[in-house]
Amino acid sequence: MSQQQREALDQMMRANPFDIGGELREQRPVLEQMLTHAPLPNDVTTTMGVLGGVPVVTVTIDGQEPLGTVLYFHGGAYAMGTAAASVGLASDLARRAQMKVITVDYRLAPEHPFPAAPDDALAAYRALLEIEGDPSRIALAGESAGGNLAVVTLLAIREAGLPQPSSALLMSPWTDLEGTGDSNRTKADLDPALTSAGMRTRANDYLAGADPRDARVSPIYGDLSGLPPLLIQAGSNEVLLDDATRLAARAASDEVAVTLDVVPQVSHVFQAFSAMLDEAEEALTRAGAFVRGHLPKA
Repeated sequence: MSQQQREALDQMMRANPFDIGGELREQRPVLEQMLTHAPLPNDVTTTMGVLGGVPVVTVTIDGQEPLGTVLYFHGGAYAMGTAAASVGLASDLARRAQMKVITVDYRLAPEHPFPAAPDDALAAYRALLEIEGDPSRIALAGESAGGNLAVVTLLAIREAGLPQPSSALLMSPWTDLEGTGDSNRTKADLDPALTSAGMRTRANDYLAGADPRDARVSPIYGDLSGLPPLLIQAGSNEVLLDDATRLAARAASDEVAVTLDVVPQVSHVFQAFSAMLDEAEEALTRAGAFVRGHLPKA
């Protein structure tokens, strides 16, 4: 059934009115509706809160004793998305990793361009460290722009002299805001979710004149040494494929333990469609095992 599932998902995404580069007043509610149309499982509990002065949503699975905490960053090209809308995917990860997930409502561009989001992310991590006390029971995770934010947060953690978390999961990370990867061209017809032109529009909103080769916005240009183990997942049909593969190469060159997991014939953040796609379910299972496997042994 996998081929039929992939084709059905591709058709569904192409029929969706969401446009990553469109007018934000129109596209923000379209994305919100797209991410929240399916009801959450009855055993998912969400709690609104604040972490380091930043709004967050804590996600837990009823009856599951969490082994640790995942600090999660949602996608949306730094201009769209919310912590609340990310709960579906965050709860899927919480279930498979057997961890509590705290998804962060960082400030969005263009109202709050760089460095607002990284500042919020680091503030949330500092506060989580104070609460948890043990960084080995913390992991970072994110999808798309949230994958970018997870990496730049790791770099900020290193620069601040703070202890690193146990690992990081990056799903379809956007790591080159200059958009120089070949996949922006070679995968353009295959990607039903993103366009390179749309991503350039959102990058300009976020950068607001900042250098796109600054490692604090495009981590493929940075020194990644000292980062914790990374799992990078991507689909072979996405324009951001090279953002994932180039980050993995950069991490390997800098002696970071990195696993690159590219799934054939699926697109951007395919893990969000685990209810209809076998590959998404399998990838989430691998992701959960990775994050859980880097926690201290009981």
